[in-house]
Amino acid sequence: MRKAAAAAAALALAACAGPTPRVPPEAAVVPPAGWRTSPGPTAPSERMWWQRFGDPALSRLVDAALARNTDIAIAAARVREARAQEALARSQLFPSLDIGAGPVIARTISPLGTPTTSESIQPVFQAAYELDLFGRVGTQVEAARQGTLASEAGRDAAALAVAAATASGYITLRALDARLDIVRATLESRAEALRIARDRARVGYTSELELRQAEAEYEATAQIVPQVQLAISRQEDALSLLAGEAPRAIERGVPLGALRAPPIPDALPSDLLRRRPDIAQAEFTLAASDRTLAAARAQFLPQVRLTGSAGTLVSSALGDPIALWSIGGSILAPIFNGGRIRAQVDTAAARRDQAAFAYRRTALTAFREVEDNLAAVQRLREQRASLERQRVALAGALRHARNRY
Repeated sequence: MRKAAAAAAALALAACAGPTPRVPPEAAVVPPAGWRTSPGPTAPSERMWWQRFGDPALSRLVDAALARNTDIAIAAARVREARAQEALARSQLFPSLDIGAGPVIARTISPLGTPTTSESIQPVFQAAYELDLFGRVGTQVEAARQGTLASEAGRDAAALAVAAATASGYITLRALDARLDIVRATLESRAEALRIARDRARVGYTSELELRQAEAEYEATAQIVPQVQLAISRQEDALSLLAGEAPRAIERGVPLGALRAPPIPDALPSDLLRRRPDIAQAEFTLAASDRTLAAARAQFLPQVRLTGSAGTLVSSALGDPIALWSIGGSILAPIFNGGRIRAQVDTAAARRDQAAFAYRRTALTAFREVEDNLAAVQRLREQRASLERQRVALAGALRHARNRY
């Protein structure tokens, strides 16, 4: 009869929480069937993809960034913090054991008016344990575990972002080096054209206008050199920061034209949801917030605690030590708290919904980034073909101009 009454009371308290708030349907993610732009030839995804560029200097720079980058170090520290929080939550599944001793010296007066001094000590061993009958502690542990997984995915996302930024920055640096070589070669060509214009103006074969135009073209090219050199210095400083070092000169490897473009990884939109660490981080964060909501709802249910203590009282006023012990339990159920628990549940539900929409935003952003880059690869390939044809035409024009002079 008592068990039935206790179960009925628990169900009544659980009914106070109401139904579990559902995730908004607008937060659902439905991956498209395929990509808008054809990826072309693909290859299996590789963990150390930057080595496919064929530049040892690039590989060393990325390895250094992964080892010493401050963002990755911060993400790793967050993982350690999350693991410690998980261990803290898991500790609630075990009983707490304490031991203590309280020495006391007291001077008292007996009923006959005789003062007496006594010395006593009472060592005590105490134990306490909460019976997780309704899963409140278990859901807190699961929420902490999902938080740890989210932190680990965040660390992987930071490492991927740093590796990509380092590789992209190094290629940009090599492109700036190539541009500086082209500008210097152009400057030499402008200097030769200026020399010819001066010779022609000196003998009266050309006008002063053509000479000034040649000087203007030379100076316009000359001012580009310090601009490119400044861009190179800034790019080296940015790469040094990514590598966790003070600004320094960056080691160069193979020329820009010798770099090999890695193949596009083979992936469908649905595979992307399982492959990208930033999406995994958002997913684990959503799972952790859902478990936190369940733990908040469990506060409507009673908490059952068992306690016990054992000790000995040793006193100079007693002939023999006296053994002391106690065993007890308590059941604590909320009745009225001014809406505090309900507000905590609503807060947890709102945070769960925020995590759901954040997951949707992360997934949609990932789809957009892949689509953008697939389109960029295709359009840049077309642009490169046009530039190659332009280079051939300009080489022919240069050859004819030299023949004329």
